[in-house]
Amino acid sequence: MRKDTTGEADVIRLRQDISSLLRRRVLEAVESVLEEELSEALGTGRYERSEERRGYRNGHETRRITTELGPQTLEVPRGRIVEDDGRAREFQSRVVPRYARRTRKVDEAILGAYLAGANTRRIRKALEPLLGSEHLSKSAVSRVAARLKVQFAEWSERALSEERYAILFLDGFHLKVRMARRVVSVPVLAALGVAPDGTKRLVALELAVSEAEASWSRLVSDLERRGFTSPVLIVSDGHRGLAKAIEAWPQAQVQRCTVHKWQNLVKHCPAHAHRELKRDYDRIVYAKSGLAAREAYQAFVAKWRKLCPAVAKSLEEAGEQLLTFYAFPKAMWKALRTTNSIENLNREFRRRTKTQASFSTEEAAVTLLYGLVAFGQIRLRKIDGHGHVSALFEPQREVAA
Repeated sequence: MRKDTTGEADVIRLRQDISSLLRRRVLEAVESVLEEELSEALGTGRYERSEERRGYRNGHETRRITTELGPQTLEVPRGRIVEDDGRAREFQSRVVPRYARRTRKVDEAILGAYLAGANTRRIRKALEPLLGSEHLSKSAVSRVAARLKVQFAEWSERALSEERYAILFLDGFHLKVRMARRVVSVPVLAALGVAPDGTKRLVALELAVSEAEASWSRLVSDLERRGFTSPVLIVSDGHRGLAKAIEAWPQAQVQRCTVHKWQNLVKHCPAHAHRELKRDYDRIVYAKSGLAAREAYQAFVAKWRKLCPAVAKSLEEAGEQLLTFYAFPKAMWKALRTTNSIENLNREFRRRTKTQASFSTEEAAVTLLYGLVAFGQIRLRKIDGHGHVSALFEPQREVAA
């Protein structure tokens, strides 16, 4: 029995008609906006006479531009704008800039595919059914990626005097990059700040030769050079080079990551005592108050100095910096006792870049990481207890027991 395909054909035609109508409506809307833009620049509408007129229309030009609905032909109005000094200049649209061949959304789609790890050939193949091959050449894709490099360069040198962060998370992770004709694993140093509204923001991103003090000191010095002011709290993993570098901000309090310290303690303790060690350690980092935590700390040191001196010595190495978070609002304790906020970001960086065996250049590596955050491929949520962040900037902040 032959299947009747009449109904399916009608549905296909209906979809095509709707798509065609949508394209026309979008095209009409864009052309209408362009006309309004020129009217605003001239001070009068089409065919209107007024003493306020600041120039005259000069016909239209046909422009072929690739939109999210595919290639479109636009009639862009032309005009001459007369300046106050009497000189005339050609009207330049902000909606459809001169020489633009694609809309911003198309460029964002190309950039999104690039940030997802697709190469130029795959991007063209993926977007061609939607956008067509026009204006989607290899060089076009490369130009869009090149703009990201320019934005990253500007971001890396931006002034920081107007940016204020109550909390600063610092950490590093490794990427494989080709350097001096060889693929090596190099550290990426990252700084994640918490703004007054509780939003986490990427503050700095830098590829270094190592995580030594010199590398971290260079990052800190660069932040200060651009006007960065000391945060209220710095959360780090206790790396020696980093600990030395942040001495440049003596007024900032320091919180050592409790997870990293636990990992250090375990290395000094025999396996059969791990459960007991964890129970005693949790009494310190999950106490109900700062006072209870300090009592648990003293009890821990007294007990383990006898059972396993290396464990007690390792805990004492962190000292009071392990308990700093208790001086902050309780709603924030979970977020402040560890470097999880920046560890999660670094984990996302690694996940998004694992499809690439290595990066061809140092610049390509950090530019891609920046783009993942800047263009929303990686979203940073607000910190736990974000309602208390703005109060941290107050000079006489109440300190918890």
